[in-house]
Amino acid sequence: MRILIDADGCPVVKIAENIAAEYKLECIIVCDSSHIFHSDHAKVVTVDKGADSTDFKLVNLAGKGDIAITQDYGLAAMCLSRNVFAVNQNGLIYDNNNIDSLLLSRHTAKKIRRSGGRLKGPPKRTKQQDDDFINALTALIRNNINNM
Repeated sequence: MRILIDADGCPVVKIAENIAAEYKLECIIVCDSSHIFHSDHAKVVTVDKGADSTDFKLVNLAGKGDIAITQDYGLAAMCLSRNVFAVNQNGLIYDNNNIDSLLLSRHTAKKIRRSGGRLKGPPKRTKQQDDDFINALTALIRNNINNM
């Protein structure tokens, strides 16, 4: 089991790194060249800028039983199809029961934006969101570490 982080715009990179170190799991940070990451606990993989280049790199690196951290529903769906666990920065664990509705909501929001509509952005990040993420990630690890 490894932890792979879609680091472009991810607010929980350090938290995930620390949890990976605590459980002695390999951690891979994937980002594009417009972001700079340095880590003592994780391998950093930087890809060229481009539409979904980070997502495709992460999904190609991920294997069965790994955990992907992403806020991108499309990437989460690709991970699930490869038997990779996926969780977002707020602790939502993606699964086959919620991914279709999440993809539909993304599609609907994109249609609204393309037609000139505006959607409210996310509120300021809270400590509760960090705690929910920590709980979800550690639960995924604990529940699946013996299946490695």
